[in-house]
Amino acid sequence: MAQKIDSPCISACQLKGGMCTGCGRSIEEIRHWKSMKRPEKISTIKRAEQRLKKLNK
Repeated sequence: MAQKIDSPCISACQLKGGMCTGCGRSIEEIRHWKSMKRPEKISTIKRAEQRLKKLNK
């Protein structure tokens, strides 16, 4: 059985330009996290990681 994918939330929520600067997810991604299927969550986490890398440059 597939493992549960935990939310990337680090409880440092601060929205800037429609994106959380804590976890890198968009408002829509945060809103829909619980209803996402496993592949969607994996894709969301990858996109969020890329956004955070760009933000931290």
